[in-house]
Amino acid sequence: MPNSAPEEFAYCPLCAAPLITKVVGDKPRRVCPDCGYVHYTDPKVGVGVFVVEDDKLLLVQRSVPPQKGKWSVPAGFLDRGEDPKETAVREALEETNLHVAIEELIDVYFNPNAAGPGANIFILYRARLLGGDLQAGDDAAQAGFFCLHDLPEIAFASARDAIQRLRTRNTLA
Repeated sequence: MPNSAPEEFAYCPLCAAPLITKVVGDKPRRVCPDCGYVHYTDPKVGVGVFVVEDDKLLLVQRSVPPQKGKWSVPAGFLDRGEDPKETAVREALEETNLHVAIEELIDVYFNPNAAGPGANIFILYRARLLGGDLQAGDDAAQAGFFCLHDLPEIAFASARDAIQRLRTRNTLA
């Protein structure tokens, strides 16, 4: 069960008073006794693109944790107020220098064990390559297109699942 009242949140972001743990609704939460602020442990949401071009999959090698050194689809975190599709397109450009267009939703993945910098919820879109010159950027050490049957070590269960679905059912290409 995830911790709904993490002690590392010690002070109120609104008035700087020390937070206490108190049941709010049906869960313990960090609460400010002075102004009433309640800290909710909202999930981190990641978005990514699955691009297949000439039977090859676009991947980036991660230069940061989690899973540093392993490969995954171009992806990043969704910020408050952002459209997930626009964020996925932006992340692809930042990490690969390629322009893509979202075509459809592949799946929404839940990762209950994500800790620290990981995403609890990951939205994966299929995207079509529009253009650009492939070049790793942002938090990608390398970027490239790989044959589906000769892939490097894949970092995340969501990417592995989508790849397996593509290999077995050819439903994503």
